[in-house]
This record gives sequence, structure tokens and C-alpha cells, in this order.
Amino acid sequence: MPPLLLLLAVLLLSATANGYPSTCTNATCGDLTIAYPFWLNSSSASSCGYRGLGLACERNTTLILPAQSHHRCRVSSIDYDTRSVFLVDDAAAEALNTTSCPHLHFNFTIDAGSALHLTRSDSNITFFYNCKKNASWPSAVELTGCPDYNSSSYAFTGDGYTGAADEYGCEAAVVAPVLDSHKKAMMEAPPASRYVEVLKGGFELNYSPHSLECGVCERSGGWCGNRRNQWNGGAGFTCFCDGGPCASGPPKSNKMIIYAIAGSLSILMLCVLSFAFWLGYKKYGSKGKSKDTARIESFLQKNGTVHPKRYTYAQVKRMTRSFAEKLGQGGFGAVYRGGLSDGHQIAVKMLKDFKTDGEDFINELASISRTSHVNVVTLLGFCLEGSKRALIYDYMPNGSLEKYAFKDSSEGGNTLGWEKLFEIAVGIARGLEYLHRGCNTRIVHFDIKPHNILLDQNFCPKISDFGLAKLCLNKESIISIGGARGTIGYIAPEVYSKQFGAVSSKSDVYSYGMMVLEMVGARDKNISQNTESSSQYFPQWIYEHLDEYCIGASEINGEITEVVRKMIVVGLWCIQLSSTDRPTMTRVVEMLEGSTAGLELPPKVLLS
Repeated sequence: MPPLLLLLAVLLLSATANGYPSTCTNATCGDLTIAYPFWLNSSSASSCGYRGLGLACERNTTLILPAQSHHRCRVSSIDYDTRSVFLVDDAAAEALNTTSCPHLHFNFTIDAGSALHLTRSDSNITFFYNCKKNASWPSAVELTGCPDYNSSSYAFTGDGYTGAADEYGCEAAVVAPVLDSHKKAMMEAPPASRYVEVLKGGFELNYSPHSLECGVCERSGGWCGNRRNQWNGGAGFTCFCDGGPCASGPPKSNKMIIYAIAGSLSILMLCVLSFAFWLGYKKYGSKGKSKDTARIESFLQKNGTVHPKRYTYAQVKRMTRSFAEKLGQGGFGAVYRGGLSDGHQIAVKMLKDFKTDGEDFINELASISRTSHVNVVTLLGFCLEGSKRALIYDYMPNGSLEKYAFKDSSEGGNTLGWEKLFEIAVGIARGLEYLHRGCNTRIVHFDIKPHNILLDQNFCPKISDFGLAKLCLNKESIISIGGARGTIGYIAPEVYSKQFGAVSSKSDVYSYGMMVLEMVGARDKNISQNTESSSQYFPQWIYEHLDEYCIGASEINGEITEVVRKMIVVGLWCIQLSSTDRPTMTRVVEMLEGSTAGLELPPKVLLS
């Protein structure tokens, strides 16, 4: 068997080397792959690819598609499966960065004979500049702050109304393509930012063979391209094959025979390898994977009216524009920004392939599908298709709490004031109280930490990531778990060892307390510079220097002193070693929202 496979591999490599011309090889620019039928602009005598799909790479970070001689378009992503390319007008984008008024100079047009064409997902917006008469046609909106123009009105209208330029004496009318879904959603935004944002979203084009002869070339096994004439500098169509241009179009019959033999050997080799892989998969992998998928599908069937909308992987890929913008990366996988067809902004969490037995996926669906609270993230949908698993949430523009409360501003982080930190602490407490006793099924999160607290546009906290959560009956107080779960530094002692008590919702209380104390310590940068506090267990140090710290942190402001004291005392109560000594989240909310007059410190001995 090995000698046969080696022989087949040699034949396959030989056939592949002879069958794919060197001029058609892939290239990269930044994080984008440039593959046929796109090609990278260079000074070489020939190019492999469709006419009009030549790309230029600048500064290794931006991919430029020359659309016209006077301006160019930036390629944000290419989907080779759907034969789509997403573009942003580069000249327009530069103008939009300096003004709130969409100041466009050129209409976007596609050259005749180009392989590109607009898709059904595109729509047009027409801008009129320097009009002598005030606009009165339907859908017109006045623009303000446009540079280079002095007239009192600048108008916007929808598709197909360019005749208004002459009717109202406008100096210029510029048509710009945009994604139709963004255009429909932009009317919900304030007028000053509508058009800027929708233009920055770009538009979509499809590509196909640019000529009949190119189609014939591809069907015969060749690759379309252009070869420059060394005498006059002109370029003519070329069908590449056998490592170079074909002499007269399609390959000759003897070449077809060679291709047929090479193809047959390749198929034979693939069959042998596929069979070997199938045997291994059947023995080691298929049982576990099919069992996991079957388990999740069974859960979905039993809870058909509970879980949110289900999407296909193709829909997820389209919503994220082929995963163009990554928001974060974690042990579970990656999170990408996207948008629904109505313009609603979303965050898509792609779970790693079979990282677990599917428990994290089920936990997330089962937990969040049963919740509805201002301080808990909203699950909008999910995807389960083969090995592809995705969870779709509302997009949180301010990221996680860790970004604002736990990074030094000198290192690019952002700090929040004591009042805002206190509001966030109260919001998280209310969310946990709801999970522990406010919804139909009690939910223990088991992974409360700054990274899992998301902040919306108003810095309202949202508890997220329920992959480790546990669902319990309403009257159940003790929870059975298969092993320690959570993040080091926030895990309650009883989760590690039974000698500290039974695992219950009080385990979340401990994690919350550690997080609140960390918020207090991280807010005051002087603590990290204090030799005594940095060499001692922080909860013990803050216990012994409570009054001194509160006054110093608040800068002699009475109200802030009360806020800081509340957060510290509540945090110290929450991290008691014995779970029975910790307050419930209901009591935590009461302490935070009440007065500090009756708020006593917990016993010091339990902090050791």
C-alpha cells in the first residue's frame, strides 16, 4: 500500500505542476488572499485572471481595486464561494473621515467588458450639491456642513432621481452604491450620521467570466488571462494551460488524454486516502461527534418553542461578511461583528470545533433562552450545521468591563469614574439576583469575571458567556458538578474542595465579590505603587486600611466616600470562605442600594 500511495502522490504532484500555470499562483495582502480570478498588479508580461480584477497592495494592509482612473475602491473581503467581493470607495472613505457631510466627487461606474457587476443586495443613493432651489421632491433630506459649497441647501434622494439636478439647478449629482440592508436601516439613525455610516459600509459586487472566450477557456481546463505585447505594450486575451499560454485556445487532444490519465490517478489516490480516513474516523471520531450533534439536536427538538431563531452557516457567513471584523478571541473560539438584514448590529461567537461534548453550546442556549433582563445579554439566534456552531447576540459597542476598569490608561485602556463603576456593580448584582431567583429556572453562572461583563452604548452591564452555567430547580439549593469550573482568581473555595461547603448560587456571590474588590483596587492606580498593599493579600490589606483608603480614593468627597465604602464592605462579605456566611444576591442589592450607616464589616478572621 505505501509504495502505491507514493507512486500516486508523485503522479498527482506532476499532473498538478503541469496543469496549473505558475502565473496563476495565489498572493496575499495583509490578511486577504488574492486568488484566481483576481490577480496582483505587477510589471510582469502576463497576468492570470479576469479583466478588471487586478488588485494593488499598498502598505501591506490595504487592498486596492482600480475602478476608474480618477479614484479607487478598497476591498474589505472576498468570498470565493459565492463569487462576491465587498468594496468601499476609497476616495469617499477618506472624505468621510474628515466631515459629517458625504462629500463625493465621482459617480461609481463599471467599465464595459468588466467581470464585475452589481448584485441584488446593492442599492443607490444620489447626492445633489449646491442647488439653487430648495429641494421638494420625495425623500429629499437637507445636508449641512458640506465643504466647498456655499448654497443654502444640499439634498439627498433615493434611486433614479438624477433629473432633479437640472430641475433645481444643482451643480453636481453623484450616485453611490450601498448595501440595500444598510440603506433601509439608516433612516433610524440621526440625520447627521445616516449617510456617512451607510457609505462606510460599502457595497457588494459579483464577478463572472468577462467574455465568451474566457468561459470557453475555463470549460476546457484553462485559466483566463492577459499577455502583454512586448513590441507595442498592448494586452490580449490568453488561455493559460500546461504552465504557459495555450497556442490556440483549448488544450489539444493529446493534452486532454494526459489530463484524463492524471485526473484518474488523482481520483484513485483520493479514493484510497478517503477510505483510510473514513476507517479511522469511523473507529475513533464519528461516534463521539455524531453523539454530540445528536445530543444537541435532541435538546433543540425538546425545547423547540424556547430557543431563538436558527440560522444556516451560509447566513452567518453573510451576516459577518465572511468574518471580516474580529472583536475578540478566547478559549471558546472567536467573536465577530456582523449585521442582520434590517441593519441590526450583532456579535457572532463561533465556537471551536468539538472543543467539548456540546455541553457549553447547550448551556448557552438553555440558559439565555430562558432569560429576559436588562443586565443579561440577549441571544438573538444560533447556528448548528455539521461542525459549525455559532451563537448570535446583540452587539455591545463598549466591549467588556475589563477594557475600562482593569487596564491602565497609559497602556491604551480607559478608566471609569467611581459613580459609573458603582452603577455597573449594582447592575451586575441585579442581573445575578435575577438569574438566581427571578427567572423560571434558577441559573448559576460559574464564570463571573470582568471579561464576561459586556457594556452597551450607555455602559449598562450585561452578564454574558453562559458556557459553564448550571440550571437548577427553583427549590434546589445544592448543586452537583463534575469538577471545578470557572476562572482562576474568581472561583469560590467550595468549587475546589467540599471542606468549604456545598456548591450553590453562593459560588457566584464569591466571584462577584472578588470582581468588585478588583474594580476598587484597579480604579486607584496608587495601590499598585504601594509596596505594602502590593505585597499583601489585597482583601486583607483593604480590610485593615478601609477608612484611610475610602477618604484617599474619594478625594475628600463625602458622597464618593460612601460609594467606595459600600463596594468594599459588600465585596468583603461576598468573599467569605464559608458559603453560609456570604449574603445572597438579593441581600447584596439591598446593601448596595441602602445606607452605609448599618453596614458592618465581616469577621476579619475569615479573610485569612
